Amino acid sequence: MADTRVPPPPIVTDPVSPPRSDDGTQPHAGPLSAPSSPLWRRRRLEHLGHVRTGSLGGDSAPNSATFAPGHRPATSYGSFPSPISKRTTRSRKRVFTLPQLSTFGISSSHRSPSRETLTSPREEEPLLRGRQSNFFESIRRPPSAYDADWAAAQHSSSATEDGARANGIRVWYSSFSSVDWLHDAIKDSIRLLRLRRRRSIRGKMLNNLDRFIGWLVVTLVGFITACIAWLIVRSEGWLFDLKEGYCSDGWWKAKRFCCPMLNDDELSFSTLAEDEVCPAWTPWMEALGPAWQIGNKWIGLERWTIEYIAFTVVACLLSFISCMLTIHLTKSTTFVTRKDSGLYSATFDKTISTPELEGLPSKHASTSTPDEGQLDVTPRKLMYFASGSGIPEIKTILSGFVIHGYLGGRVLFTKAVGLALSVASGLSLGKEGPFVHIACCVGNIVSRFFPKYESNEGKRREILSAASAAGVAVAFGAPIGGVLFSLEEVSYYFPPKVMWRSFFCALIAAVTLKFLDPFGTGKIVLFKVTYDKDWHFLELFVFVFLGIFGGVYGAYFSRLNYLWSKHVRGKTWLKTHPAAEVFLVTLLTTGLCFLNRYTRMGGPELVYNLFAECSSTKGHEGLCVREREEVHAVLGAIAVTLLVKGALTIITFGIKVPAGIFIPTLGVGACFGRIVGLALQTLQTQRPDLAIFSFCKPGEDCIIPGVYAMVGAAATLSGVTRTTVSLAVIMFELTDSLTYALPVSLAVLVAKTIADRIEPKGIYDLVIELNQLPYLDSKHQYVWGALMVADVTDRKVDIIRVEQENTVQSLRDKLINAVNEGAGDSGFPILAPGEDGDKLIGYIGANELEHALSIVAERPDAPCHFHHATAHDLMNSTISSLYNTPVPQDLYDFSIYMDQAPLTVAAHAPLELVQQLFVKLGARYVIVLNDDCSYHGVIDRKAWLRFLHGLEEKE
Repeated sequence: MADTRVPPPPIVTDPVSPPRSDDGTQPHAGPLSAPSSPLWRRRRLEHLGHVRTGSLGGDSAPNSATFAPGHRPATSYGSFPSPISKRTTRSRKRVFTLPQLSTFGISSSHRSPSRETLTSPREEEPLLRGRQSNFFESIRRPPSAYDADWAAAQHSSSATEDGARANGIRVWYSSFSSVDWLHDAIKDSIRLLRLRRRRSIRGKMLNNLDRFIGWLVVTLVGFITACIAWLIVRSEGWLFDLKEGYCSDGWWKAKRFCCPMLNDDELSFSTLAEDEVCPAWTPWMEALGPAWQIGNKWIGLERWTIEYIAFTVVACLLSFISCMLTIHLTKSTTFVTRKDSGLYSATFDKTISTPELEGLPSKHASTSTPDEGQLDVTPRKLMYFASGSGIPEIKTILSGFVIHGYLGGRVLFTKAVGLALSVASGLSLGKEGPFVHIACCVGNIVSRFFPKYESNEGKRREILSAASAAGVAVAFGAPIGGVLFSLEEVSYYFPPKVMWRSFFCALIAAVTLKFLDPFGTGKIVLFKVTYDKDWHFLELFVFVFLGIFGGVYGAYFSRLNYLWSKHVRGKTWLKTHPAAEVFLVTLLTTGLCFLNRYTRMGGPELVYNLFAECSSTKGHEGLCVREREEVHAVLGAIAVTLLVKGALTIITFGIKVPAGIFIPTLGVGACFGRIVGLALQTLQTQRPDLAIFSFCKPGEDCIIPGVYAMVGAAATLSGVTRTTVSLAVIMFELTDSLTYALPVSLAVLVAKTIADRIEPKGIYDLVIELNQLPYLDSKHQYVWGALMVADVTDRKVDIIRVEQENTVQSLRDKLINAVNEGAGDSGFPILAPGEDGDKLIGYIGANELEHALSIVAERPDAPCHFHHATAHDLMNSTISSLYNTPVPQDLYDFSIYMDQAPLTVAAHAPLELVQQLFVKLGARYVIVLNDDCSYHGVIDRKAWLRFLHGLEEKE
């Protein structure tokens, strides 16, 4: 077979030497520079050749006389444009920047005066600042090059590193793009290889420090997560009680701290019976009453009416503030970072008029076919990052999907504050699920201070998996259950090392929160209970019945919530008025929940009272009753609570406030279980001679309604979320006992089995489908039939032929066409002619091509080169030329960005092989070859997801 390698082209160098920095050294060159403004890159690509001399990213290059003596223009493309200051100087030392490159002999007189001259990045900065002006953007660190450290240190010529270089250089992943797990794994293996080679004492210290960093990060994540959880719990408790009154001893005290009881070990909301007097607590009726009260009425209205008005006003105010924070601080269109693609950023949301979007074409503005090289991108789906529980999005991110800003400081602040407000408003939602999102935000922020996680998206997801475990640990006081939840429900990649660190992170979080004592009871969660009696064999039939109810409820709840979100919330006026929806749901919730003592309770308080075992000293809000009349009244009240909570949760989950699903679901299941338990207890009292009560001893209370409530709650939550092992372990840790391990496990398994038969997808998977998130489910089994790889291959993707002249403008047009067709997350196969057809010599991603073209945008007619070389040649001609500044650099040789060893598969291969390549290896794309090894087509990750979605619809 003939050698298809193309010899490297002659080096084209910059005729103008780059300026030297203050320390006399030349700054680093372009291919490994830090990202610049996406709007600046976009305009460079839209207006090729029409840029000011030397304006490759920094300020425009005016005459030297314009500057004061000793002052130089700002650094070019790749720098972090900001006013010159000490802080800016320190920041620039951490990033790779391009020199001030000239326009290769193209003077300003050669440009058409009729064409508009582009602005410089410093002039573009106000556009970004106007779009992202907030505290969190002001403290954001400028990003470095994604592969800078990896590539810069590769000066040796070992076989391992030479082979790794063939994988090519990568730039930062854009928002809504896929992670290249293979590249990140190769990059980390090279980093570890360099560390392990160092045999000196300093080298051994660096090796130990590298191992210690992972444990340090998870320790910080666990500690900070627990501190944030403590603040949320304390503030939520105070705000929740604020609907009823305030503490005269201190307005900042919640009711449980304003009215301490004699027995601090059992202190909770449930210890405050109605007939107990708390002089320090002042209801709003009493606070406003002296001036307006006449007898038992307040300005002509009944006292409870005024109480209801105050309750409703405060609840609506809290939920409205939470909604406003979520909408205005975490709208997805406000998150534009330097890591984003310049071709996508400006059309992120064309529905809203903003200065930086004016004059830019999109499909919202015109339905005509765009000219070649003109962008016509459909705006992406609008999201509010702080709304909902965040678990579906976390699952998608951990599977290898990038959403810039979703785990940032702004979202962390909004999620924490908004969660306390929304839960305190009394809406049918919980705070336990959002704790996972909050913990992942902490994990992402902390990991960014350590280079091995900052510049490796694959490694960073190890920290996010550990953070997910910490979130569940602070939510339920269950560190072991948190690790299992992260493994079973959230994480996509979970090696043993991640499991150990996840457990350590969850343990640190749980211990810290217990030390902080958020409830003043010594417990991590309010509804932690214990049981001192065992179960009996005949009760297993009741537990199975509870499992059946949990499965049926979970399946129909998930489906109804999906239908409500898709057809009512998504296709009516509620879609464009999220604040109005929150207000109406809050108004409906207060109207339905105020008069019933159980619906009025907070979620954790209700679950605790339903779980609790009755005693002679505690009545648990009237749930411990014996008389027939009292039992009927309590059963009716609990049944109303079940119906109201279930119906409200269907329409509440998905509104634009931080909201979890755990506590409302536990409450519904606990209500049903308590009803069953009370019914059995009453029947056993009246008919102790029945065979089903043969295990009961005379005069013994052998039926514990709280146990049935706990089992029913676990079964219902399993039916909704489809978790099994982790949920069972969480319930064990909540009860501090393994006594009821078998009943809980049995009910959970029955619930999941029944729910899967009715509705195959749980609530999180349905949310992923509703939001169209590109999540590749590794657990689903597909039936391929007679389909082969060739039937799925995209053969219409644009290709780059090395034998043809590939100019900057022609490559730019290919890139824009790919973006217009929705393939901006993919790339371009690079082909060379061979004896048996086109031979694949490499593959270049769209992000890498955009970065490369942005650097050389001054010469649209200049040829760009791709060549296939050995790794040793690649190192000598490309890597070293990037960092050895005396060597001339060919900016038009794009081989450094090219993946010369992509994953390939035969066209006649079974589809299951492609599925395993995407699922097990985390491939971003797969090249399909014919039998003679000639090029056939490409399958990228998003195209594969679309194909799988079509299969599911057919099934």
